[in-house]
Amino acid sequence: MKNGLTKLMLCAAMAVGGNARAQEAEAPAHEPQKVPDAEGIKDTWNYFYKGQGQGPVLVDAKLCTEVGKEGANKFECTVEVPAEGIKANTQVMVWQAYLLPQGDSAEDVMIQTKQGSVVRETKDVKLKGEGWRTRQWTGVRLGKSGEWTVSILRGDKVLKTFNVKVL
Repeated sequence: MKNGLTKLMLCAAMAVGGNARAQEAEAPAHEPQKVPDAEGIKDTWNYFYKGQGQGPVLVDAKLCTEVGKEGANKFECTVEVPAEGIKANTQVMVWQAYLLPQGDSAEDVMIQTKQGSVVRETKDVKLKGEGWRTRQWTGVRLGKSGEWTVSILRGDKVLKTFNVKVL
């Protein structure tokens, strides 16, 4: 009995150990990150804690066809629109990451799509400063072939523009 139990425990340990190694191999490697300077960190803290009423800062934006739903990539753009373009009627997400002062909200951000010079759609984006990073993705459909622009606007100011070829 003892010998059988020992073999069972050894097999279980090998299976768990092998599984752990497989999970380690699948886990994304953490690359060294640039260390910000102290003044930059202080400015960010001051803006987050004391910048109410000054609005959002667009930190990053991407055009995506997929946004992660779980795991390490939850709420991240996981598949970006390729440079060669996309097929007509493809659902595209305008993924955005903002710094917004704590407790603040913004309702003057918009996503606008244009085919050539013709505005096809404008969608409002509502933001709340609930944490260090406010992420939002807004779905748009680029319905016809041609050259499109997708812009993130705040009031009459363009924060970022993407050019997209729709096939």
